[in-house]
Amino acid sequence: MSTAKSTGQLAGNLLSVGVLLIAVLAFLFPKAFSWIAPHISILLGIVMFGMGMTLTAADFKEVLRQPKQVAVGVVAQFTIMPLLGYLLAVGLNLPPEIAAGVILVGCCPGGTASNVMTYLAKGNTALSVTMTSVTTLLAPIVTPALVLLLASRWLPVSAWDMFMSVVQIILLPIALGLVFRMLFRKAVERSIRVMPYVSVVCIMAIVAAVVAVNQKNIAQSGLLIILAVVLHNVLGYLIGYGAARLFGLNYADKKAVSIEVGMQNSGLGAALAAAHFTPLAAVPSAIFSVWHNISGSLLASWWSRRAGQETASAGKDDRHAIETTPE
Repeated sequence: MSTAKSTGQLAGNLLSVGVLLIAVLAFLFPKAFSWIAPHISILLGIVMFGMGMTLTAADFKEVLRQPKQVAVGVVAQFTIMPLLGYLLAVGLNLPPEIAAGVILVGCCPGGTASNVMTYLAKGNTALSVTMTSVTTLLAPIVTPALVLLLASRWLPVSAWDMFMSVVQIILLPIALGLVFRMLFRKAVERSIRVMPYVSVVCIMAIVAAVVAVNQKNIAQSGLLIILAVVLHNVLGYLIGYGAARLFGLNYADKKAVSIEVGMQNSGLGAALAAAHFTPLAAVPSAIFSVWHNISGSLLASWWSRRAGQETASAGKDDRHAIETTPE
């Protein structure tokens, strides 16, 4: 377990740096990366296949062991970020394609990078993994329904077509991953350490493709999109934490819910936007992928340092109590 966590931690660090670097390179040299665009769905399918191979029964036992925490987290995931996306689209008077893209990424399930960030933040990692798993499995129904409800004001939305896309991109690869794990357990256990790095490469490629194809649009509207994405992500962290606090969750659970709500499966957002809207609508997801890995790393590092300071302070208090206890 510790090896898997250390592997995930390293992959998470690589993702944080890699997506920023690849986005800059794709913006500067778009022709070198634009050829990847037709393969975005396949790349995301590979990520989901890897997720399927890592899922175990223990991930879903948390639903029974922590029903309140999971329920709070899942409901928060599918209410806070979609509504924030809608309010930002209206409040910032975003152009139709960008508005639809911001709402779409808000309607996506949690991203797998949130599990690594929760672990680094010393939050409830088991809760984070379960929330990601549950919201991902609910995505074929919930994501198209929310997009239809909230984004159809700006662009036409076919909930059925989007449902089929999410099934093909998310559910089928996850199901194949689960079957592969059952049939080839030993091979999967040997290769499981490699999958986080494969996912990092695929996510970086998705970001590069979207940035490259939309280089001119980003140059024109980049600051507005960045503002919307940063507000969306940061407010997601804050309101997610507040929701967990409102329902009386403990500190580790609050950190898990906050990070899970704030970090989205932006790869799915980019794939759906490119397939059902316009290339420009995929830009908020690409920028979200860059930004939320940076902000998530910073937040996790801050929480980790704070936990270390609290532990050190508690240790000093205990030693002081022992030293001052009368014999």
